[in-house]
Formats: sequence, structure tokens, C-alpha cells
Amino acid sequence: MNVPQEPDYSSLRKNVSALGRILGDTVAAAEGEDVFALVERIRGLSKGARDGSGDDREQLLAQLRSLETGQLVPVARAFAQFLNLANIADQRHMVSREMDELLSASLNLDNCLRELREEGFSSEAIAATVGDLRIELVLTAHPTEITRRTLIHKHSEIGRCLGQLELSGLTPREEEHLHERLCELVAQIWYGDDFRRERPTPVDEAKWGFAVVEESLWRAVPEFMRRLDGALREYCGERLPLDAAPVSFASWMGGDRDGNPNVTAKVTREVLLLSRWQAADLYLADVTQLLEELSVTRASPALRALADGAHEPYRDILRGLRDMLRRTLLTLEARLDGEPPPEGEILEDSAQLWDPLYACYQSLIDCGMQIIAEGTLLDVLRRVRCFGVHLVRHDIRQDSARHTEAIAEITRYLGLGDYAGWDEDTRRAFLLQELSSRRPLLPRQWQPSADVQEVLDTCAVIAEQPRQALSAYVISMAQQASDVLAVYLLMKEAGVPYHLPVSPLFETLDDLSRARAVISDLLHSHWFRGQIGGELMVMIGYSDSAKDAGVLAASWAQYRAQEELLELCAQHQVELTLFHGRGGTIGRGGAPAREALLSQPPGSLKTGLRVTEQGEMIRTKLGWTSLAVKTLALYTVAICRANLATPPAPREDWRAVMDELSEVSCAAYRKVVREDPDFVPYFRDTTPEQELAKLPLGSRPARRKKGGGIESLRAIPWIFAWSQNRLMLPAWLGAGEALAAVVADGRAELLREMAAQWPFFEVRLSMLEMVFAKTDTGLSTYYDDLLVPADTRRIGDELRAQLARDIDTVLGIHGSESLLQDQPWTAESIHLRNIYTDPLNYLQAELLKRHRAAGDDAVEPEVERAIMVTIAGIAAGMRNTG
Repeated sequence: MNVPQEPDYSSLRKNVSALGRILGDTVAAAEGEDVFALVERIRGLSKGARDGSGDDREQLLAQLRSLETGQLVPVARAFAQFLNLANIADQRHMVSREMDELLSASLNLDNCLRELREEGFSSEAIAATVGDLRIELVLTAHPTEITRRTLIHKHSEIGRCLGQLELSGLTPREEEHLHERLCELVAQIWYGDDFRRERPTPVDEAKWGFAVVEESLWRAVPEFMRRLDGALREYCGERLPLDAAPVSFASWMGGDRDGNPNVTAKVTREVLLLSRWQAADLYLADVTQLLEELSVTRASPALRALADGAHEPYRDILRGLRDMLRRTLLTLEARLDGEPPPEGEILEDSAQLWDPLYACYQSLIDCGMQIIAEGTLLDVLRRVRCFGVHLVRHDIRQDSARHTEAIAEITRYLGLGDYAGWDEDTRRAFLLQELSSRRPLLPRQWQPSADVQEVLDTCAVIAEQPRQALSAYVISMAQQASDVLAVYLLMKEAGVPYHLPVSPLFETLDDLSRARAVISDLLHSHWFRGQIGGELMVMIGYSDSAKDAGVLAASWAQYRAQEELLELCAQHQVELTLFHGRGGTIGRGGAPAREALLSQPPGSLKTGLRVTEQGEMIRTKLGWTSLAVKTLALYTVAICRANLATPPAPREDWRAVMDELSEVSCAAYRKVVREDPDFVPYFRDTTPEQELAKLPLGSRPARRKKGGGIESLRAIPWIFAWSQNRLMLPAWLGAGEALAAVVADGRAELLREMAAQWPFFEVRLSMLEMVFAKTDTGLSTYYDDLLVPADTRRIGDELRAQLARDIDTVLGIHGSESLLQDQPWTAESIHLRNIYTDPLNYLQAELLKRHRAAGDDAVEPEVERAIMVTIAGIAAGMRNTG
């Protein structure tokens, strides 16, 4: 196969231009030719300004300042919607036919297995690695998804139309129909509302997650497994086992109560029922399709016996499944409505589906009908293994302080003292004693406070669920062994009849440095060792550690914590699953999937990959079937390579450099963020952080608690705010300063050696370069000029000067003359987007000034809505939010 060396972007440019023309026609028809001409004038001036014309920049600013109130929203929407359409075209291009020979999932899988064979790995070793694959993607409801679900559907339909237009042999009428459909969809978007009127509830968020499964992942998983099976057969001479489940899904939606008072035990119970309902509904559609297809009469004696000699045995068995699934839906609906359920068998265990479907499959194989067996029926069997009867497994997450509060209230009531005031040794001794005791701890005649009652009610919900409904209990801000044992005690008291993994989440720099000691304390407990059965899950937090210490110090702390935990668990013969709490942005641990996985410590993927997928990244990576297949293939390729061709461990001199870089970068980061008394006011003035809180994004508050400084702000709005004013501060602050100190010490060549030979370090530098390419000091200065009082503007000046020095440092280490020198299309794409993003930035700064000057009592609705449009548009242009 001739693989092109460079991708061809001509069709992408064509699609972007075509969608831009359709949008322009729509704006002209909806708002009038004058508004369209105004938008075009602003676009032309923006292009001239980007090309270096100072006169065009001044005219652009004057034009934006002179916009009438009625023009604000249409102008902002025009630029924001163009960026959305450009993103759709870009996504479509990634899975287009012309890119198939370069980026297709099948090619990725084929190339990976072929290269591994060529590198000397046996077919048996490769097949075993594929057979051991465990990819669990955890869908989370972090408030980064701006786009409404109705808009997401329209975006998907636009992508489908662009895909149809790729087909050769279309008649002029067919092409015309697709063009008309695109015009209709863009018009639907324009005449609709960009935003939800109210914040979604946790149940709404869960339904959004289930919709992603229904619209994309339900088809993507069996398609991905077909491609994986094909590659395995081609290069290893083996088939993917029929009962293989290389990929599965979990969810935090409706279960993540950390700092979100809207997630209650009642909500979690409802979401768990809805999850089962959605799974039963999808299986019912599959079984109904099989009923239409499997009308064959030839069957094995075993199947005929199972069908009581029916003439069409397959359909007879499928009718029984259909009836059970219908009854399941009615039962779950009754439970949701609080009504008595109907009598009869319902779906409660995957074996109820698997056993009869597998009997049908085996009969078809035995009777020579393999082509039928490996059609739709095989896909349904694959789904049963990967989705089970609950569609996704659910995590429960809560802050460790809530568990401490619950147990302290119990000990105070019983006259045992105040658990919250005990030292760690005393707490641990008490918890282990109670965990080993056969008597209950909770007093009968006791009414706890509302917060403690909620914790106990959550544990009661866990006790009601079958084991396969839940995957883990995650403890935020876990700092000591007692934080883990406390959850086990609360679940014991609730009567949880099975072992549910309790995963401590180590988030801050201090927590990560203590992770080994905490887990060591647990593993030295005989009770704990007996409880976990040789398997342990630990979550590594990327967001809060970066907010706490800056990206470079945080990433090194995450790396070392993983190394130490892997070594410790190996000593105790415990299998460790590392759960990665990554976000989509670089400031939250994001990076291209393959590079991120291959930069992990050696051995960290042996027990599989568990990672969060959240907000807009769910839609970007998993929202279309074709994108999801590609994403799953990328994860598979990286894990297979990491587990067979183990990434290099860092040399001791590299470690010493990283220790130094971490210390210097953390100090530089905290000097600004924590130690400068003017920094918090500056942050709130120069970014739309205050206005972000008004966006109806997610069900969770932006802050963990009212008031406070940066430490109380969640990592997502912290990073989102800085991406809006184009300074991107959290993703680079401190890193360049530390690198420059090593270069100044004459060790630049050592840094280049590390980048060339150590994937972890190369990914750090590459991500810095990507961030730098998205920053814009001119725009940041403009925000400061309009929004920041004179006495704190020095902070912005200092930060921009540091940014310039940092860019020079990274370019010097890479030996490059310009950013993204080896990624010309990415650089061009950022440049083209800037033409449309710049007016939104300038307009946002003007509107924030007007909005803040007016005060809350005199806010104009059109101004407030226009601000929201600019926030969404800039996020689309930057291609990330939190």
C-alpha cells in the first residue's frame, strides 16, 4: 500500500469554504444584507490585522466599538458559528476517505501489529497482549461542554452530509439534495438558541452521556473489534476471542458528588435505573433486528431442544428475549415512577442475554452458516460483553472530608470522642477494629445531620445495587490511609454485600508525594490485604496538581508517584490499576492519546488503561462512530506498544534534572499565583472568570466553597478563563523559567538528549510548544488595557515578558526558528482560526468593560448574551475549554 507522506488538506479547505458561504447566505437572509456586509468587513479587517496591518487593526477595533446593541449578538454569533462549522469540517476530514490510507483505525492497527512482528515479538506474545487489553473510558460531567445536545445532533448531521459528498458517482440531484440539507441545518442552528436556558441537572448530564453511547459507541465498539480481529488474524494468525471485552465504559455522571450538592443518593439511584433502561432499550432494538434476520430453519440438535422443536428455532428463542426486554423496560419505568412493577423475569445479568445468543451463534457455526453467525449476531454478542446490562458501570465519588465528618458525628454520639480530632494512628486503629467487628457501629435511635445522612444514604444505594452496576468508589483529596478505610467502614455499616474497589485520588503536589506512604500503610494491614484480593486501584489527579504546582512540577510528581506505586505494589504482589484523571487541555494533563500513553512510566499500562473522558472531549473523540473507532484504535496501538516495547526508564542524570526543573518551576509558579497579593484581583479582572459562573454549563458549582482565592476555584474554570484572554497561563507558567535555568547552566545539550530519548520529556516540550502557539500577547495586552486597573497591570506585563522568554527557551532547545515548525498544517490552522477568533476576543473585552461598568442592576440582556456567545466562540476557536 502506498501511504502518502503528507496529508492533503484541499478537501478540508473546500468544505470550510462551502460551509462559510452557507453561513454567510443564512446570516444575510436572517439578519439582512447590512449585517452580512458588516460581518464581512470585520472579517477582512481581522485578516489584514493578522497579516500585520496596524491600520486594519485600528479600523477593526473602531468598528467593534461602534456596534449597536442590536448588532452585538448577530456579529458575535456569525464568527462563533463559523468556528463551530470549521471544527465539524476538521473532524470530518480526520475520518474522511482521502485520509483513510493515513489515519484509518484499520491502518493504525495493522501497522502496529506488523511493526511489532518486524521488531521480533512473537505472534503469541502479541496475541496475548491484545487478549489482555483492558481499556475503560470513564465519561465525566465536568462543566466544559458548552454545546447543547440539540446542536450536537445538528453538528453530527452536518458531518454525515459532508461524508456523503465524498462519495463518487453522486448524481447532480443527489449533490443538490445534500447541499440543500446543509443549508437547512445551518439555518436551524442560526434560528435556534445557542445555550441552555438553565443549568442541566445531574440526571440531564447522565442522559447526555447515555446519548453518546446510543448515537456513537453502541456501533463503534463492535466495529472497532471487527477491525482489531482482522489485524490479529492477518499478523498473528489468531482470532479475537468471542468473549473478549477489550473496551468498556464507566461514568461519573450522577455519581460524582465531590463539591456538587445537586448529586444526591436519590439522583444516583435514578441514574442507575436510567442506565439499565437505556441498555435494555438498545438490546431490544438489536434483538428485534435479529428477529427479522434469523428466519433460517437449519439448526443444531442442541438449539432445537432449546427452542422446543420450533420450526424457526432462532426466532423462537429471540422472541423470548424480546418479551423479557420489553418487560424489563416496563419494570424499570415503574420503579422510576415509584409504581408496582409487573411480574415476570427481567434482565438482571448478562448471562440472560449471552447464553441464548451464544447458543444461536454456535448453532449457525455448526450448521455451516458462519457468514450469518459473524454478522449482526456477532456484534450483539460483542456488545453484551462490553456494555453488560447496565450500559456503563458507575463510579461514586466523594470528598474525604465528608467521610471524616460522618464518622466523627458517630463517635461523638456514642461518647467515644471526636474522630476528626484524632491523629492518624488512632483513626486507623479504630477503623480496623470496627471493620473486624461483627457488631454494627451505627446506633439505632440516632438522627444524623443532613450532610451525614446523605453520605449514609449514598452507601445504602450502593448496597442495593448488583456488583456489576458499579466500578469504584473514588475518594477526592485522599491524604492518608484512614481516608480509604473510612469508606470501607461506612459501606460495611450500610450492608454492602460485595467488595467495591475504593480508589484514593491523589491530587495536590503534597498528596502525590505522600501516595507511596499512604498505600504502604494500607498494604501492611492484613485486613486490607484480605479485602482487596490482590487488586488495587489508585487515581492520579492531573487537574488539581497542575493548579497547585504548575504543569511541569505536577507532571513529574505524577510520573514519580506512578513509579513508586508500581514498585510498591509489585513488592506486595498486588496488581495496580492506575486511574488517570486527565482533562482535555494541556493544563489538565491532556495530550495526543498515543504520545500521552507512551510517555507513561514503564509497566504502568500492564493492568490496562482507565482514564477520564470529559466535557467537549467526549464529543470530539467519541461523539461520532467513526471518530470513536479511531480513538479506540489509537488507545489500543499505544497500549500494545507500551506493554511489549516498554518505554525507556529515565536515567539517573535525567531524574536529577527533572527534580531540579520541578523545584524551580513550582517555585516560579507559586511565586506568581500564591505569593503576589495582587494576582487574584488581576486574574478576575483580566479574564471572564466572574462571567463564566453565569454560563449554564454543568450541574456543579464553579467553586468547591464560597469565597477564597485560587485554591477554592475548580481547575476547569481556572484554565477555561485563561484560554479566553489568550494568555493560557496555567499551561506554561514556571516551566520555561526552569528550563532556562538549566540552559543557562550549560546543560542545553542534556535537555536535547532527554527530548530525543525520553518520551515523557519530549511530550512536555511538545505540549508547551502547542500552548505557546495558541497564546497571543497582543490580545492579552488589550484585555489588560480595557479591564485591569493601572496598579495591577504590571502583573500582565511581567507575565508576557516571561512568556516571550519561555518561547525562546523552548525553541532553542528544539533548535527551531518558529513554533510548530515541524507541524505546518497545525500552525496554518491556528493562523486561519485566529482571523475569526480575534474579533471575538476584541469584542469580548469591550463587552466585559461595558458589563462591569453597568453593574448587575443595569445589565443589558443583549450584552450579557453576546458575552456568552464570545465565550463559546473563543472556546470553539481554541478547540478546548477546561
